[in-house]
Amino acid sequence: MKKSSSAADLLSLCFRMILGVIFFYAGSIKVLDPQGFALAVYNYHILPEFLINTVAVILPWIEVFAGAALILGLLVPGASLIVSGLLLIFFCALAVSLARGLDISCGCFSTLQDSNPITWMYLFRDGFLLAMAWFVFTYDSGRYGLVKIIREKNQT
Repeated sequence: MKKSSSAADLLSLCFRMILGVIFFYAGSIKVLDPQGFALAVYNYHILPEFLINTVAVILPWIEVFAGAALILGLLVPGASLIVSGLLLIFFCALAVSLARGLDISCGCFSTLQDSNPITWMYLFRDGFLLAMAWFVFTYDSGRYGLVKIIREKNQT
C-alpha cells in the first residue's frame, strides 16, 4: 500500500528540481570559463586578490555537484544546506555591492562582463531562492530521491 504524497513532499520536489537545474546550469557556465568568472568575482571587491582564482575554480564545481545532487535526490540535506549557504553568501555580496553603488555584472549565469548589471531584483531573486533551499532542507523527506526509488524497485 502506497502512502499518499504530502504537499510538503511535492513542493520540496519542485523546489529541489528548480534549484538543482539553476545551480547545475550556473556552475557549468562558470566551469567552462574560470577566467571570466574570476573577473566577475574580482569586480565585487570583497575577497582579497589571492583568493579570487581559488574561488573562481572551486565554487563552480560546488554548484555543479550540489545542483546534480538536488536533481537526483542524493544527499539532499547536505546539498540543500550547501545551496542555502551559497545563496546567503550571494545575497550578502549583492546587498553590499548594491549599497556601494557598484555597476557590475552579477556573474551568476554569464561570465561576460557586459551582461546585465546587478539590481535590487537580483537580491529579491536570491532571497526567494534561499527560502526555497531552506524549505528543501527543512521539509524534504527523501520520498522522491533516487536512493528511495532504487530501494523500492529492489524490494519488488
